[in-house]
Amino acid sequence: MRVARLHAVGDLRVAQEPVPAAEPGTALVRVTAVGICGSDLHWWEEGAIGDAKIVDPVVPGHEGAGVIAEGPRRGERVAIDPAIACETCRACRDGYRNLCYRIRFSGHGDTDGMMREFMTWPADLLHPLPDQVSDVDGAMLEPLGVAVHSVDLGHLPFAGTAAVVGCGPIGLLVIALLKAAGASYVLAIEPLAHRREAAARYGADQVADSGSFGSGSFGSGDALMRELTGFGVDVAFEAAGNDAGVELAMASVRPGGRVVLAGIPGDDTIRFGASAARRKGLTIAMVRRMNEVYPRAISLAARGAVDLGSMVSTRAGLGEVQEAFAGGSRRTGLKVMIEPQR
Repeated sequence: MRVARLHAVGDLRVAQEPVPAAEPGTALVRVTAVGICGSDLHWWEEGAIGDAKIVDPVVPGHEGAGVIAEGPRRGERVAIDPAIACETCRACRDGYRNLCYRIRFSGHGDTDGMMREFMTWPADLLHPLPDQVSDVDGAMLEPLGVAVHSVDLGHLPFAGTAAVVGCGPIGLLVIALLKAAGASYVLAIEPLAHRREAAARYGADQVADSGSFGSGSFGSGDALMRELTGFGVDVAFEAAGNDAGVELAMASVRPGGRVVLAGIPGDDTIRFGASAARRKGLTIAMVRRMNEVYPRAISLAARGAVDLGSMVSTRAGLGEVQEAFAGGSRRTGLKVMIEPQR
């Protein structure tokens, strides 16, 4: 089978490797669609994500769907939950599998990911896909799940107001979910024009260029922010992965409001002005992947409550994976999808 393996920064090689054999409790999956995530781009551009670094060559990819290739579920189309929790640590026992101390995650560390033609994976983490959800949509369920988890952490009041800073795939999905959840007003803030246009399509009531707020700490563009949000929104979601995005999210929210940080900073550090955040008495929530949301994500996709397919701007085969990553790093589109069987 063909496998794409990341050896070092920008060094993604496609080679032939043996098809793995399924062990008890696992199933062999023919992988049909894998999304390139922002975290995959961190691995490709920097050789690291947060405090984790590439030690040995690894197969990237954690947003995937496929077809079970053998056994009693043969032929079943599935979405692949990328997180294997230990089920025994304190976090798992408390119901936070996404915070598992010993988690194994597809495409991270020594756990090979999904950018290959076949993979074995725990059978209980393979979620059946209804007919109305395509394989590409099935791969999009992972970022949708992260967005669902982010909105859960935001505790949006009924008919409340929100801001979303950073309108890549996660930010766009957060916008769509906020509107589906009854938000009366959503402000989207994004520097790239094509993503601002997408934010409007996904339901944002107002869209602003982050460059309009100037640069500096926290209070930059205060007059414009007051014009857009009045006294501030109830909850702000940051999905930009940089300090400027965090500052804007905190500037947009009302006193006593909530800020949800979903972005992953390249240098593993988040900086913001403490005084203004303290004066507002802000509650800050951190997003760590997602927690037990696949059934809800599948239901949303099956009902057409969230448009997943239109977010995919590029589709490529494994033979084009190096070019696909290079294109993704330029941020000229939205979601890049790899189809290993192409």
